[in-house]
Amino acid sequence: MQTLEEFSHLPLEDKEYVAEIIRKQLIEVKRERLAERAEEARMNLEQGAVKTGTVKDLMEDLDRD
Repeated sequence: MQTLEEFSHLPLEDKEYVAEIIRKQLIEVKRERLAERAEEARMNLEQGAVKTGTVKDLMEDLDRD
């Protein structure tokens, strides 16, 4: 909470700068998570742990569950 208190005392230009840094860091974290998910999906595909098919096939699988 001390950080928020200090932030509230910054001039507008500095607040905008800090906000931009935080926004870029969030984008980077999301990018890293997406890359991890893509790698996981690639590994699952290589291991044959995924199914392929049409939307109809998917709907039939869902109906069986």
